[in-house]
Amino acid sequence: MGVDRIYRRPLVSLILAFAAAGCAQLGAQSQSPAPASAVVSSRPLRLANEPLPFHTRDLDYFEIDGKTFQATVYQPEGPGPFPALLDVHGGAWVREDVRRDEHALMDKALAAMGLVVVAVDFRQSAQHRYPTSVADVNFAMRWLRSNALKFKASSQIVGALGSSSGGHLLLLSSMRPSDPRYAALPLTGIPPDGASPDYLVLVYPMSDPVARRAYQQQVGNLAMVKPFDVYFSPPESLQEGNPQLILDRREPVKLAPILLLQGTADGNGPEMQQRFAASYRAAGGKIQLELLPGAPHNFVNLAGAHLDHALGLMKAFIGQQLPGP
Repeated sequence: MGVDRIYRRPLVSLILAFAAAGCAQLGAQSQSPAPASAVVSSRPLRLANEPLPFHTRDLDYFEIDGKTFQATVYQPEGPGPFPALLDVHGGAWVREDVRRDEHALMDKALAAMGLVVVAVDFRQSAQHRYPTSVADVNFAMRWLRSNALKFKASSQIVGALGSSSGGHLLLLSSMRPSDPRYAALPLTGIPPDGASPDYLVLVYPMSDPVARRAYQQQVGNLAMVKPFDVYFSPPESLQEGNPQLILDRREPVKLAPILLLQGTADGNGPEMQQRFAASYRAAGGKIQLELLPGAPHNFVNLAGAHLDHALGLMKAFIGQQLPGP
């Protein structure tokens, strides 16, 4: 697909206006998933032709070291089955002020398309360095597969979406799901390979932290260099936990289909992603790289043409990943 297609309709506004009319917002109270015995229709997986109403709820999904982490479920109304999508937010790995609501605007639009979107929090602070949060994301992916039926979703086709550092975490867990450091958190019934999504939607991911750190240092953005040095400690982990270098080293990896969206107004982002896409294809993976003209970093968190464009590309790509009738 080319980058010259522009989605001119105010897609987010239309979707959310429609969905809000029938949306039961349940607020921030913690709620348990529906019973595991919930009946899900045997209809084939499809995205909605017209926006669906949806509701949201927060629930506890993960506890470690005495701390509980929550997930927000964006649940379309109807019998299902719905495709499931794990959402992993960014935040430069260690920013505690960036949480699972970072993508709320986008997640609501995706839910109105007929996706069960599960946005998760995880260990993200200066005390939790590589590979701690990769292990959390690995667990979250297996947890979603294990609980998909409770959300009227299929456990067979489960995708994942991540932005910036969240995209980096997903790439590592997807490519090396059985790495004992990444699969360190046990979950009964789901093998480590279950942590590899059936497809990935990555938005300006840190596919090469070495290159991104070098760029930030070159332009004098030392505030953005610091998170790299905090998270990747000892320093050699910046090389070891690097998706681009994993491919360059020709390590054995799993290669899920990827849609990678990158804005052209995001520093060295376009060059970084073009190099990663070439290496991913050379390794045998399928990747669709879309460069969005003029889009900055974090463009999916702002309503407007860039987000509309991205949502259109996401819907087309996800629709292609779903099994036929």
